[in-house]
Amino acid sequence: MDNRPVVMNHHTNLLELEEHIYHLEDVEVPNVFRNLFPYDEIPKIAFNNRIVPHNMPENIWITDTTFRDGQQSRAPYTTEQIVTIYDYLHRLGGPNGLVRACEFFLYTKKDRDAVYKCLERGYQFPEVTSWIRANRKDFQLVKDIGLKETGILVSCSDYHIFYKMKMTRQQAMFHYLHIVRECLEFGISPRCHLEDITRSDLFGFVIPFCLELMRLQDQYKIPVKIRACDTMGYGVNFSGAVMPRSVQGIIYGLTTHAGVPSENLEWHGHNDFYKAVTNSTTAWIYGCSGVNTSLFGIGERTGNTPLEAMVFEYAQLKGSLDGMDTTVITELAEYFEKELGEHIPERTPFVGKNFNVTRAGIHADGLLKNEEIYNIFDTGKFLNRPALVAVSNTSGLAGIAHWINTYYRLNDELKIEKTHPLVEKLKAWVDEEYADGRVTVISDNELIEKIDQYCEELNVTLK
Repeated sequence: MDNRPVVMNHHTNLLELEEHIYHLEDVEVPNVFRNLFPYDEIPKIAFNNRIVPHNMPENIWITDTTFRDGQQSRAPYTTEQIVTIYDYLHRLGGPNGLVRACEFFLYTKKDRDAVYKCLERGYQFPEVTSWIRANRKDFQLVKDIGLKETGILVSCSDYHIFYKMKMTRQQAMFHYLHIVRECLEFGISPRCHLEDITRSDLFGFVIPFCLELMRLQDQYKIPVKIRACDTMGYGVNFSGAVMPRSVQGIIYGLTTHAGVPSENLEWHGHNDFYKAVTNSTTAWIYGCSGVNTSLFGIGERTGNTPLEAMVFEYAQLKGSLDGMDTTVITELAEYFEKELGEHIPERTPFVGKNFNVTRAGIHADGLLKNEEIYNIFDTGKFLNRPALVAVSNTSGLAGIAHWINTYYRLNDELKIEKTHPLVEKLKAWVDEEYADGRVTVISDNELIEKIDQYCEELNVTLK
């Protein structure tokens, strides 16, 4: 007798019959996909041309791991720094709370103090959540503070289950389900972090495990969330790529075969192969509501998906920022550099010192005539970072005047013209530099030094 349920897909409005029922495969030998991950060779991207449909949820959002994964690759933040950054994230997310949640460590007094102080802010978003290992001692910390949601590390590849945890798949599943059930007994929503999902046996372990999690959700009427963690950055977004590397295949498997609602699903990516942003966007497009990020991508090894990148991915997909205040991104970058001593590489998109600086002479000429020609969008409006033209032998008086006006952010009343004595003196110095054989552009620091010198000589103030 075929008792497989027939269910309505509310995206397609068609009845669907699940083709397979997935049961735990408690294998004796770990499946490490040696054909895809030979280790002594570069990992392989293989294809079987199985295509899954687009399925972007109506509501998508961003979550943040700056205070958890982000702290695993830098000096720990102080309590005050965490609270300041949390305030920035609240402003960035806007009235619709599109930066939905932040996760925190709970292991030190400093961590717990930061959690208490952030909770005292009373913000609905970002929600304060925690991260723990799957054990009773860690869970006690969550209970003591009284958080409503916690992440739980539930490693899902055989690399972790067999080699790190020294368990079988069945033992690992029972271990994880025990702590999840304990969370639910106390009314706490568990967020299960499926570590290393892009090297996991999706059909032999992950989907059967998630089916059990969804049964617990139905039983306790408390959301059980799933975070799909591309821990090693192996995920690919190519149509027709094979499992377990296919991002869209993973999301389809979790939503269709395991029955995880999109609003309970979150993608956590790493950037080992430069794919963190595209993989995160792909997760959204194929049915994942949440994308987990860290500020400026700071995180383990090559880092996480940069939060600021996903803000602009969101706007491009939805056609609107939906209330997010993107000027906060620039404030955060300045705070990280000036207050925390964090160096942001100059060419980093959206936040690097030179991300919208044009250096090539022919590009500079175009930008001076109409900045839309060589600027990605109105960076002055959205990031409070007007487009800049680097000064070189091709800049001319107009280019130098433009640099001064934009770098010092002079308003219309204070802007200087190309005939200003300061511009003329700078132009003469620049010409002399290149007459002596210079071939590189003039650096910002060099210009600032000369501007300070000439302003003093001319009794001019730039404000």
